[in-house]
Amino acid sequence: MAKAYIAVSGNIGTGKSSLVEFLCRYFDLTPLPEPNDENPYLADFYKDMRAWSFHSQLFFLSRKIAMFEDIRNAPCSIIQDRAIYEDAEIFCRNLYNRRLMRKRDFELYMYLYEESKRYMPTPDLLIHLDCPLRVINRRIKLRGRRMEQKIPPSYLKKLQILYDDWIAGWDACPVVHLDTSELDFVSDLIDQSEVLQRVSDLVKGICR
Repeated sequence: MAKAYIAVSGNIGTGKSSLVEFLCRYFDLTPLPEPNDENPYLADFYKDMRAWSFHSQLFFLSRKIAMFEDIRNAPCSIIQDRAIYEDAEIFCRNLYNRRLMRKRDFELYMYLYEESKRYMPTPDLLIHLDCPLRVINRRIKLRGRRMEQKIPPSYLKKLQILYDDWIAGWDACPVVHLDTSELDFVSDLIDQSEVLQRVSDLVKGICR
């Protein structure tokens, strides 16, 4: 099987991590999880976004750059929970737009991002997850991650606007769109079958 690079995108709470875990059970894929638990700035960021936005985003950027070698040298195909594009085009840009990141910090971050893109592999397939903000807010409350409980609804709404614009202009590889508002691919067999039908041919096609 030739190596392939699959990315999973979507707002906070749309089900990216669960989908990555689910697809790894059915295909020969190595997961690259989002390094939230490794970020030493994340707790401080949620307490004071203005003070810690640059530090937190720079940490994520550094880890995504380090993952380039994992993607290139992996013995089998890779599926990544949130690629580098979202860090820059969605999260960092949102912080700058909301004046939670200084202009000079934003410009430095974007310079590093644009330079890094010159060397990084482009995904062979993008699976984009979407669902209404009311569902996202409910899921965030239900999963109970302490740092996420203080995320303002306005912050998530601005992220969603940027996500909609970004995915509308994405043309670097094929995209599978999944509305996860009523999909339960964790425990519902019918929903699992539906997801597999949507992605199976594409995944097998790029991994053969």
